[in-house]
Amino acid sequence: MRVAFVGKGGSGKTTLSALFSRHLARSGAPVLAIDGDINQHLAEALGHEGETPAAPPLGAHLPAIKDYLRGTNPRIASAESMIKTTPPGHGSRLLRLLGDDEIHARHVRRAGEVPLMVTGEFDESDLGVACYHSKLGAVELYLGHLLDGPGEYVVVDMTAGADAFASGLFTRFDITFLVAEPTRKGVSVYRQYRDHAREFGIRTAVVGNKVTGEDDLLFLKEQVGDDLLTHLVHSPWVRAAEQGRTEGELEPHNHHALNVLREAADARPKDWAGLQRHAVEFHLRNARAWADKATGTDLAAQVDPDFVPDPTTLG
Repeated sequence: MRVAFVGKGGSGKTTLSALFSRHLARSGAPVLAIDGDINQHLAEALGHEGETPAAPPLGAHLPAIKDYLRGTNPRIASAESMIKTTPPGHGSRLLRLLGDDEIHARHVRRAGEVPLMVTGEFDESDLGVACYHSKLGAVELYLGHLLDGPGEYVVVDMTAGADAFASGLFTRFDITFLVAEPTRKGVSVYRQYRDHAREFGIRTAVVGNKVTGEDDLLFLKEQVGDDLLTHLVHSPWVRAAEQGRTEGELEPHNHHALNVLREAADARPKDWAGLQRHAVEFHLRNARAWADKATGTDLAAQVDPDFVPDPTTLG
């Protein structure tokens, strides 16, 4: 299952991404965490120490990733003609989670208990001339070519706010958890995300965070209604962990909330045809808007009309 955590900046989505990833890893489930936020803090939240990046960043190796993933697909003439939305087809290299392939070997490192990929930060060459979505294109391509199986999890810490809708990446997930604090600002992003997601049939659920009492919980219920899946209470354990102290265990209520998140993810049926349909739709949008002109190629021809990346039919 592909799981995204989104929310207002400061809502705790990175903390929740880390807690959920560690929760899954401790259960023995295959899990990969991906830091897709412009502020790259997921490695630290997972327990990585030191200044060296936990793994070589995806964003810095996008041309090589494209060249590897296109494989022998006859519809993709070169890596230069492949854009972030190019969907897989016959001949493309498809990935198994944490498999024995070039992408996982190069870009996955352990951060604490959890295998981690990172998109990478802005560097000097990006400032003023590039947007962060150019780096997120590597995550979009990775998920587009991934055949994750039952009981496997990819957990992505996304960019803050409704910025995730600036690319088609938001359609690459089976479920999206929107982290909301019990404040008006905290739920404002929820309304934006809810309306955009419904347009494309994207399943979202709200996770209340930093709840301190019944008044906070009542406020969230009034603001988001049945979309509120569960909530986490203010956590002294999380605060201690953020200060480098890891004694004790996560509070029972918060541990139960993580179980609820997993149950919600597991309950989602895998819709491979829907994932491919969204991939094609956003690819064609990008082709018409800018990419045909930029590449000098009719990128609609990259779409393989009979292909669905479903491991049950591909073998």
